Parts: sequence; structure tokens; C-alpha cells
Amino acid sequence: MAVFVHCGRRPGAGGPLYDMNKFADETTITVSSGKGGNGCVAFRREKYVPRGGPSGGDGGRGGDVIFELRRNLRTLAHLRYAHNFKARNGEDGSGRNRHGSDGDDVVIPVPPGTVIKDAATGAVLKDFGTASEGRWLFLRGGNGGWGNVHFKSSVNQAPRTALPGHPGQEAELRVELQMMADIGFVGFPNAGKSSLLDRFTNARPKIAPYPFTTKIPNLGVLTRDDRDVILADIPGIIEGASDGAGLGIRFLKHISRTAALAFLIDLSDDGYAEAFNVLLGELKAFSPELADKRRVLIGTKLDLPETDGRLDELKAALPGEELYGISVFTGQGLDELSAVFLRMVAEAEAAEEAPAPADGWGEAWPT
Repeated sequence: MAVFVHCGRRPGAGGPLYDMNKFADETTITVSSGKGGNGCVAFRREKYVPRGGPSGGDGGRGGDVIFELRRNLRTLAHLRYAHNFKARNGEDGSGRNRHGSDGDDVVIPVPPGTVIKDAATGAVLKDFGTASEGRWLFLRGGNGGWGNVHFKSSVNQAPRTALPGHPGQEAELRVELQMMADIGFVGFPNAGKSSLLDRFTNARPKIAPYPFTTKIPNLGVLTRDDRDVILADIPGIIEGASDGAGLGIRFLKHISRTAALAFLIDLSDDGYAEAFNVLLGELKAFSPELADKRRVLIGTKLDLPETDGRLDELKAALPGEELYGISVFTGQGLDELSAVFLRMVAEAEAAEEAPAPADGWGEAWPT
């Protein structure tokens, strides 16, 4: 469960200031692996070693660039102001066959759901949302150069040749965060998304009777039948969001990994009948795949008198959709809805685990 805490105050009001800079979900960084140390040219000069000989040690290996998954992280705020990450260079070799020490690796922690892309091409290099391992070696450090002891031969007893260390590598990366959740909430501002998250989980999102109360995504964990379901609440969408209206669709990527979507419709609003089609249209403009996810529709605020009869009217208008009515204030429909969330996640998991049929097999033969 993740709860995002914000400090400060909104000018002219007593409520907290929701600083977008506190929630970092994308950044660009430059990473560099270390250069290998140079090999050494040296000769033995001990008093009791009459013939002497080469004794130059090898240079140390440069440090690597490693990304490490940290499940206690929830944002990329630690990368917002530290844009350059460089591993240490390997040390040069020295006399008496002493090798230079290897350079320290640079380890960059990232939260679950992080996607690392090439900044120039946008190609995905690593997706920590699907990765099973917790560490990823991205750039290897340069090898250390050989000292002159490697170049001794029968015809060259005193070589004065050593190799320089290999250079490190550098890359510019785009690091993006896509939250890991099971059910994503979609709805207009004040549709009741934050209230439902607050009722179902121990997350405590900002709740107030004015639009755009939620400024950043919030996560919470719903526990039912010894099973956890992670819920994601993103800022409200308005018509024209795909063209940049309101808060736009910047945060829709945080529900792109969800197993299903929950469309919350405020039945007390006079535009309730058109709400679902508008929301679905904005999702399609952002990503057709997102709009095709499993979904459930939720009519909210059944405790208000102006909602009488509207749930049945909405069901009649949308016969192909799974629709439920709730009241967070009275608790009406919440137990049934939590069971629906659990079922939808189980269905999504079963679909992912089912083996894909081989081409031509498992289908009826033509008659």
C-alpha cells in the first residue's frame, strides 16, 4: 500500500498544497560506467633478485551501472534533481605486480513499475513492471589494461609496454513510472473516486467538495477473503482531456497495467447519462488498448435524493455493460462491489495463465 504525503499550504486557503513536484513520475538521466585503470610498466629492483624482470600490475576494472528494484519506493523523486550517475574508474596498476582496485559500481534504485527507455529513440530497454529479477546490469565498466609483466618473452626480457584501460560507456535514458495496480478508477472530477478509495482501503486521499481535489495518483490496498487488490485513483478526466484540457491525460499511463478499470459515474450530476461515453472516448484517444480492458461501471451517490431512478435508467441505456450502484456514505453496494473487484482480478490472472492455443489446433475441423 502506498500513501503519498504532501506538505505545504494552498495560498488563500487552509487546505494542503498538492505540489506536483512532490510526485515525480518521469525524468531524464545520464549514466556512465567507469573507465578501466591503466597497466603499469615497472621492474623488480630487489637486492637479492639478480636478474630482475618486469613487475607492472594490471589496472582495475571500471565500475558498472546497475538499476535495482526497491519495493519501498513509490516515485522517482530521488532522480528528479540528480541527473548524472557515474561509476568510479578503476585504479592504475603499480609495481610488484600489484593490481589496481576495481571501481565502485553506481546502483540506481527504482520503484516497481519503472520503465527505462533510450532517450533518443524511445525504445524500451527494461521494464521493471514485468521483470522477475531485482537487479539489472545496464553498462559494464571498462576492463583494466595489462601491465608489462604480460609482455615478457624469451626475446624481450625487459618489456616497456603496458596497455591503457578500456573506456567506460555513457547513455542518456528516459525513466518513467507506471504504477502497479489491479483496478484503476476512471471518472470525472468529484465522481467519488477518492471517497471510494478512502472507504475501501487505508489510503487517505484528499477529499473535498470541489473539482480536481486529486492532483496526483494514489494507491490503496483492498483486502477481502485473504486476498489483496491494489486500487489506483488518478486525477479526474474531463471532456477534451486528450487535447490537454484540465489536468490532461498525463496520469492515464498509471492505469495502463491494471487488470481492469472501474468507471465511476456521479448519478447526482445532470450529465450522468453521457458520462461513460465521454470517458471511454477520452481513453480511446489516449490508448485503444486501455479502452479495451475489462471494466465495470459504478453509479455513485445513491444516498442523494436527486439520484432516484437514475441507476435503472443508466442500466437501460447501457445494456451491454456491467453496472452497479453504491453509496460510500451509507455503505450501500460496497460489499458486492468489493467481490466484483476480486472476481475481475481473478479472471484477468486466469486469462494470463491460460496457454495460448497453437495455430490450427484446438479449433473445430471444417465440415
